[in-house]
This record gives sequence, structure tokens and C-alpha cells, in this order.
Amino acid sequence: MSDLARVIAALDDLAAKGQCTTYGALAAQIGLEGAGRIARLTAMLETLMVEDARKGQPLRASVVLGRTSGGLPARGYFMVARDLGLYDGPETGLGTGPEAAAFHASQLHAVFGAAGQDV
Repeated sequence: MSDLARVIAALDDLAAKGQCTTYGALAAQIGLEGAGRIARLTAMLETLMVEDARKGQPLRASVVLGRTSGGLPARGYFMVARDLGLYDGPETGLGTGPEAAAFHASQLHAVFGAAGQDV
């Protein structure tokens, strides 16, 4: 199974359980090792964000949170969401504040709902 397939399976499992994880924990769970493992994981998550948006589906990457992001995904998640035309929060402090929290909450709600969670 490819790294991307393992990421997808892990995200789908988390969504079905109504759970979130951190980038580091997800990298460990799918067996990514070595220098640059978080960067490789982030690239795969960003690819999935583009795919999800193209299909009109909620962003599965929403279940992955930054360790120091106050319960939100890392800044790159919001940058990609903005590039996809999904997020329009302020450029200053991108990925922080009430706009980021509201966008993330709506995406998380949609991801969990799509996975059959009672949200």
C-alpha cells in the first residue's frame, strides 16, 4: 500500500470514529520516518485537499491538527483552502482567530457527517 493510500485509510478511520490527530501522530501511524516526514505528509494532505475540493467533498485533512495550533490545522491547511477558494479569512494571522476556527469547525462537522457520525 502506498503512503498516500495509508494516509487516506487513516483519515477515513479517524473520520468514522469522529476523532482528530496531530501531524506527528499521523506520520507515525502510517509509518513515515526520517527527516522531512512531516513535509511529506503535508504534501499528501494538500493533494487530498485539492482532490476533495474538486469533488465537492469536505476536506478530509481537517482531522489533522497542529501540535501548537490551538486545536486547528497548521497554517498550510488554510493557505491551500484559500487557494481553492474555500476559505476567506484575513491574510494577517492566516489560520488563527475566529474565522479560522469557524471554517475548520464547519469542515470538521462535514467530514464527520460524511463518515456517518451523528454530528
